[in-house]
Amino acid sequence: MYNSKIIGLGKYVPENVVTNNDLSKLMETSDEWIQERTGIKERRWVKEGDGDTTATMGVKAAKVAIERAGIDKDEIDFIIFATLSPDMYFPGPGVQVQHALDIKTVGALDVRNQCSGFVYALSVADNFIKTGMYKNVLVIGSELHSHGLDKTTRGRGVSVIFGDGAGAAVLTREEDTSKGILSTHLHSQGEHAEELVVKAPGMGTRWVTDILEDDDKDDESYFPHMNGQFVFKNAVVRFSEVIMEGLMTNKLKKEDIDMLIPHQANLRIAQFIQKKFELSDDQVYNNIMRYGNTTAASIPIALTEAWEEGKVKEGDTVVLAAFGSGFTWGSVIIKW
Repeated sequence: MYNSKIIGLGKYVPENVVTNNDLSKLMETSDEWIQERTGIKERRWVKEGDGDTTATMGVKAAKVAIERAGIDKDEIDFIIFATLSPDMYFPGPGVQVQHALDIKTVGALDVRNQCSGFVYALSVADNFIKTGMYKNVLVIGSELHSHGLDKTTRGRGVSVIFGDGAGAAVLTREEDTSKGILSTHLHSQGEHAEELVVKAPGMGTRWVTDILEDDDKDDESYFPHMNGQFVFKNAVVRFSEVIMEGLMTNKLKKEDIDMLIPHQANLRIAQFIQKKFELSDDQVYNNIMRYGNTTAASIPIALTEAWEEGKVKEGDTVVLAAFGSGFTWGSVIIKW
């Protein structure tokens, strides 16, 4: 048996900064209203014509991660790409990355688990490596939300939250099983699927021919719907549960956490969890203030920044945790 460990991290965010005041020109909102509810001050949105897509942003983050890993791109044995916003309905962006990086014909897997996508993707990569199937796995989380948001007052409750960006990690085999990813924990509760959802386009809702004929500009099924209070209440419970599950599995206590990196859904959720686990500001990394919620990209972007800033060091116990649409949630316990 092996463990897997992260040996390279990278991120990419678009240059275009969209502040809360910028949004107030598009919809009835304000900087105060947004910060009070989410903690977000600004986010990055892809600018029309700059060439960024979900796949290309993932490629840019991946190049940085591979370089930092100190391996050649052709040493990558498998690619896992987590996103809810692929460039095309199919195929998914995993194969686009394989082509863009000119990697040999390795397998490419797409993970559609929204906010918990990167945690799920890490778990898949971890188990591929632990079983000996692959040695080096590239894991990417990338999202381009801005092209699919309702940027009117009608959609402000959701649209002010989301941003664009990508993060990536290279995992490799670690023979010392006291290091690297110690365990991953995944859960779902599909009964709440429609509490946070984009229903269309989907073959279960409308035929493509109907969509082409109808062209209904008032059809809200194409935009994200979120029951905010319900999601918040479930998130704080599931975050706590899955973090404790990971700690108990590894005979760790909350005092053993050196760094918690939660999915950047809402600063208020992260603050609630921080208080419950009695963690200091130095033990929790948040960047939602600058980037908004980048869904599957939020954890790899935050993890990359925390590492770059020297806040994740060798020997640290690092906890990753996410909750989102599905509902799905999960955690990863790492001995760095």
